[in-house]
Amino acid sequence: MKFWFKIPLWQRVVGALILGVITGLFWGPDAESIKWIGDLFIRAIKMLVVPLIFFSLVAGVAAIGDLRKLGAVGGRALLIFIVTGQISVWLGLGLGTFFAPGASLDAELPEGAEVPEAVPVSATDMILSMVPESPVQVMADVQVLPLIVFALLIGIGILMAKEDGEPAAKIFDSGAIIMQKVTMIVMELTPFGVFALMAWVAGTFGFEALLPLAKVVALNYAGCLIIIFGLYSAMVHFLAKVPAHDFFRGIIDAMAVSYSTASSNATLPVTLRCTQRNLGVSPSVSSFVVSLGATINMNGTAMYLGLATLFGAQIFGVDLTIGQYFLISILATLGAVGAAGIPGAGLIMMSLVFTAVGVPLETIAFVAGIDRIMDMMRTTTNVSGDAAVATTVAAMTDELDREELVSADDI
Repeated sequence: MKFWFKIPLWQRVVGALILGVITGLFWGPDAESIKWIGDLFIRAIKMLVVPLIFFSLVAGVAAIGDLRKLGAVGGRALLIFIVTGQISVWLGLGLGTFFAPGASLDAELPEGAEVPEAVPVSATDMILSMVPESPVQVMADVQVLPLIVFALLIGIGILMAKEDGEPAAKIFDSGAIIMQKVTMIVMELTPFGVFALMAWVAGTFGFEALLPLAKVVALNYAGCLIIIFGLYSAMVHFLAKVPAHDFFRGIIDAMAVSYSTASSNATLPVTLRCTQRNLGVSPSVSSFVVSLGATINMNGTAMYLGLATLFGAQIFGVDLTIGQYFLISILATLGAVGAAGIPGAGLIMMSLVFTAVGVPLETIAFVAGIDRIMDMMRTTTNVSGDAAVATTVAAMTDELDREELVSADDI
């Protein structure tokens, strides 16, 4: 048992991921029999999401100590989210245009495929959904965006109250510390959960399911890898002045968990732990940026929405103008922001983009069967982006403990 805990967690997680894939490929569909272990792990993680976001975000805002500094942190984070989101969606459009993954496919739907019903989402609805009618109901339903708005308001209220708000600030700070300790306990389940989930995915889908749509899957992975190792590496190297290899070493736990769970929200506790413990980002900046990013920083999803729109247009012979390209770039960014941090959320947001530029919704049926495999990589991209932005903003605001980053040998 002591030997097990002497192995760094990230090595246990990566080993479990590889072993899970091998086990699933040999075991086949029967690997689903151990999926319940992965489901148990995800339940344990989801159990932490609401209290961790609430306590961490309120404590983080209160710890910033100054509304002007809060504006500086929030403004920088939002600007980076928007810029990287636009870069990502144009990357998806570029890959879709240059490689034309849908040009050689038959427009007939796969056997048994169904087109999900389009869910109209207006800009007004998105704005209204950000303000919770009942904070308690929001927590019960795990609606992350309105929960973040409520937590931000509580934190700002504590700052405005000054001395009178200090007792409340101590309560939330204590709650955030307690939730971090609970997170460390749950994290020890990670290797077992990752092993079971990867065995299930590999056993259920296998390589055969990827062959007909291998091109779009390959482009999805290529686009995500370009964002992670190109865009994010450049960001942390040039803006944060942090070596890229140290950054990725610090977030490897979060990347492994996000790939296996395909959920930004489920990975949130791990991302917070990695940014604070391994990268030296201050709790205030980490809690604010990572919690916000888990909901609105969806670069992998934005890239995919651009790619999928071109994919559908090519399948059904829809010619898109340059104006429609710009419309896609705007809607894909907004759609990524509105997408929930849960598996399959990108499929739901496709209807928003497809309808606006005249791409048939039947396109969704082509990718629905393999979306889980692509979603895993997109989520890894989203989570890596949260950590990259948190590190960059922390460096810009002198909230990055570089000694902690350098000394994190026990990651």
